Amino acid sequence: MPRSFPSLARTLAIIGLLALTGCTLPAGPPPMPPTGVYDHDTAGENSRAEPAPGSGTSGALTRPLTAAGWFCAQARSNADGRALWCRIGRRDASDTVSAQAAHFLLDSRDRLAWAWFPPADQDAAGHVTAAATSALGTIWTGAPERIRQEIDDHTRETHEIPSAVAWRDEHADYHFSDLDGLIVTAGDAAVRRWPSGGEHYATTMSSAVRDLLAGGYDCHYPPQTNCNRVQSNGYFEVTLREDQIITARFGIGSLIEAGRQRHPLSQEFPHGLTFLTDAVRGPVTERLEQSRREGTSFAGIVAGTVVIIDADRGAVDGDDLVAYLRVQIGAPLAATLPL
Repeated sequence: MPRSFPSLARTLAIIGLLALTGCTLPAGPPPMPPTGVYDHDTAGENSRAEPAPGSGTSGALTRPLTAAGWFCAQARSNADGRALWCRIGRRDASDTVSAQAAHFLLDSRDRLAWAWFPPADQDAAGHVTAAATSALGTIWTGAPERIRQEIDDHTRETHEIPSAVAWRDEHADYHFSDLDGLIVTAGDAAVRRWPSGGEHYATTMSSAVRDLLAGGYDCHYPPQTNCNRVQSNGYFEVTLREDQIITARFGIGSLIEAGRQRHPLSQEFPHGLTFLTDAVRGPVTERLEQSRREGTSFAGIVAGTVVIIDADRGAVDGDDLVAYLRVQIGAPLAATLPL
């Protein structure tokens, strides 16, 4: 008998056991984003963000997350579906923010078609399990127990087995890995054209580059979408759909002395936040300046625009304040990075 037979027998036994339990060895993660979902013309796109609906499937999915301190919004919609985006920022002992997100895609009949729970920076499996079980448990009976079991079993396995696990139940196909987190594809709902707009709140990258250069950013577009500002250790990063800005992220300092801002916004954005549309630029700028004056964080919707501000406060002495703010404007498209 060949010496390789015991290994082969063990492999066949594992496959048989997985088949009996409704689980299959993962052949690789699902494509992110799923093939073709953004390869379409506009389909009644609406990129004006709204609070996540409190009723129906949307409310069921997001209610346990918001109760746990998450921020959730309906980021965009179109004729075929709605995209929800949830986010929480946790601070560790060093006061560093660790962000975790969750993506939900619902069809036009208010059924969950797809969900993604990306790994968090810390305790990835634990945080993914907590978010997925609390959200999906509100709409799918039995799903939380199976999710918890599969992820717990996966985290206990040795490096001799695959680093990912996939399974199926009566509701959906599931794929979990340390790299991707948990991806859920529902069995009875699908959205052919995923919402992809950003026109309500953002302009195009090609129109924004000149003002970024005027503010001291080293920025060459195309193809560069990550710009740096050496003078202030600043950065400006965008995600795009073609030339349309979907998310913009940047860091900016704040220096309050004698109650006055000594680091005006115009040092880095001499013409203001011109990557934003006229309709939202004023309210979003006002919200940013409030956080800069107070050294406070923020997560919410301003003039139909998702705004996330993570503030790191430094020295505070009376009316004096030093802070650094990491800002995100706009929510990412479902199934895309960065989160």
